[in-house]
Amino acid sequence: MTFLKFIFSKTFLIQLVLAALALVLITFVILEWLEHSTNQDQRITVPNLARLSLDKVDQQLAELDLRREILDSANYNPDYPPYSVIDQVPLPGKFVKENRKIYLTLNPSGYRKVEIPENLIRRTRRQVEPTLKSLGFEIGSITYKPDVAKDAVLELRYKGEKLEPGDKLMKTSKIDLVLGDGSGRYGMEDEEEKTAEEEILDDLENEEFDF
Repeated sequence: MTFLKFIFSKTFLIQLVLAALALVLITFVILEWLEHSTNQDQRITVPNLARLSLDKVDQQLAELDLRREILDSANYNPDYPPYSVIDQVPLPGKFVKENRKIYLTLNPSGYRKVEIPENLIRRTRRQVEPTLKSLGFEIGSITYKPDVAKDAVLELRYKGEKLEPGDKLMKTSKIDLVLGDGSGRYGMEDEEEKTAEEEILDDLENEEFDF
């Protein structure tokens, strides 16, 4: 009973109120100290660094007491100058503290090279075109050669040169397709040329015998 009387006594209630006030005061002091020591009241607006070269980026960030770090280059974007900022974190307009690091992604100097895959020859045009486009290539001219398979890819060419699996081209390069015309005359051109040569030899031999 004595303990219960003490809890509900005026003295205990006064001590409880004083302890609560002291806790609130200590919490307020700590928060004020943290805000002052971490510069919570200092806010810097992140500038828009898009399209800027690193020299201009460094100049702007130095004036604002900010730092930078370069991330891996992104895919080439022809709308941005080479080696200029193509993306940044935090985004422009965000508020940060001084000495904050701004992460930058740069535009490379050009499209990266992509390897010509295997197993494209003798596949249909409908199979090959989506594969090449998914790799970033463009489809150029379409020509046909005598072959038994209609629209089967016989050759891949770039600027007149025949491409082989493993060759590398820049993305967005135009690849020309040589397709079969479905005439069923595969290899007949060589046979016709050979027959013509044989006829000429026969004529020459006949002339010698006549002489």
